[in-house]
Amino acid sequence: MTGKNIAIILARGGSKTIPKKNIIDFCGKPLLAWSIEQASSAKLIDQVWVSSDDNEIITIAQKYGAQTITRPKHLSTARSTSVSGWLHAIDEIKKKHIEIKTVIGLQATSPVRQSLDLDRSLQKFSNGKYDSMFSASKIGDFFIWKKTNGSYISINYDYKHRPRRQEFEEQYVENGSFYIFKPEILKKYANPIAGKIGISLMEFWKAFEIDEPDDIVFLQAIMKTYLLKGKKWIT
Repeated sequence: MTGKNIAIILARGGSKTIPKKNIIDFCGKPLLAWSIEQASSAKLIDQVWVSSDDNEIITIAQKYGAQTITRPKHLSTARSTSVSGWLHAIDEIKKKHIEIKTVIGLQATSPVRQSLDLDRSLQKFSNGKYDSMFSASKIGDFFIWKKTNGSYISINYDYKHRPRRQEFEEQYVENGSFYIFKPEILKKYANPIAGKIGISLMEFWKAFEIDEPDDIVFLQAIMKTYLLKGKKWIT
């Protein structure tokens, strides 16, 4: 199949928890810049696009080398879905007569990743002939509970017969760092996860994202310890 591997980063201007979250300073750069540079450095990604409703974000995206799409306000609210943003971006890119083979949807608020994560995943996606793939991390022997009707119940194990660590089944958490999918799959199912599904494993310390103000300090510590100290964020 011909066509390009296109990275699409959705970065709207609004945020309730952290004002201008997508462009806050993170380890010396706008948060969005990390995802742009990681995607641009990936050998298997042909183009990097940023979709936003915010002119400041678009200007920053262009400064760091991304091509940009102006997203309508009605697709950029707190209730708007990533699916609607991706579909709009795909349509806009196709208007420029660019044939898309695969979309890599990166989350701007998940800066702790490397370009090699993207290349390895795209290679696995191609080799396995998958329709969709999501980034994930192993979570080991996590014992998960939920509250129902005022009581707590165990979800993924029977607390009355607590298993030993080595008996615990392998588990994965969908970490949201990125999704890979064929554009026709997204259009058909309105979901980036459909058809033949694969997962791309990342180290557990790459599973975190910025949602709340406290997350900024936490992820900066991870970035500085694991990636910036040895300047390994690209490879």
